[in-house]
Amino acid sequence: MPAPPLPFDLHGPADPVTPLVLSVPHAGRAYPEEMQDLLRVPVAALLPLEDRLVDQVALAARGPHTLFVAKLPRAWIDLNRSEQERDPQVDAGADPMAQPRASARLRSGLGLIPRRASSAGDIWKRRLHADEVTARIMGHHRPYHAAVAAALASAHARFGVAILLDIHSMPSLPGVTPAQVVLGDRHGRSAARRLVDTLEAAAQDAGLRIARNQPYAGGHVVTTHGAPARNVHAVQIEFDRGLYLDPTLTEVGPGFPRLAAALAHMIAAVAADVLPQALAAE
Repeated sequence: MPAPPLPFDLHGPADPVTPLVLSVPHAGRAYPEEMQDLLRVPVAALLPLEDRLVDQVALAARGPHTLFVAKLPRAWIDLNRSEQERDPQVDAGADPMAQPRASARLRSGLGLIPRRASSAGDIWKRRLHADEVTARIMGHHRPYHAAVAAALASAHARFGVAILLDIHSMPSLPGVTPAQVVLGDRHGRSAARRLVDTLEAAAQDAGLRIARNQPYAGGHVVTTHGAPARNVHAVQIEFDRGLYLDPTLTEVGPGFPRLAAALAHMIAAVAADVLPQALAAE
């Protein structure tokens, strides 16, 4: 039997040719028919859950670096949540006793299988069976993380260092002059400070306003894959959607080229910082 299709698109080599690996886990927009049959809302109501078209920004900026882009939407399964963040209200296989301190995200309906989408309310017509959720974990969640982990291991074996940039987008933050980019490193637990300093300086050089860890400190992706003590680093990057989308926040807007150039500049700055040392160690 042929192997099942991969739940992600791979851009660049599976064995990275640089220490950098890029990930876009929330921009998938292939809504399976079996999913649509379970929805109590139209697919359009799920768009606020997407990091809408931020994969196109990453593709325009990636250069020679390996990039993973999830195909299926966050509403199907959230790759930036752990397998334990299962919501009993939507997932019949969830064990409430196993989660005595459910995360704020889970309580708000944004667990492994999202329960709600912004003002649209509850997504699903019924609770999902345990085997339905297990199939999504085995078919989509685990393969994505296994592929990212393998790429980072390959980069680390070759260069002695590996860096994951996990790319997301966010609604505009409140305030008079709010941050346009949020860098999340789990408050220093998923990446070395020098790396985040480099990203911040490059973003500022591109004219962007930066915050660290507020309001987004990084999710399951950087928590899982970042291990600074082993010289494997992971940073979540959140871009304001208004930077690159049109006023409806559904299609690419006039700011797209500028943001793609800014991300390319951030990526290049990190590569320039680590590559000489990595090549010396190779």
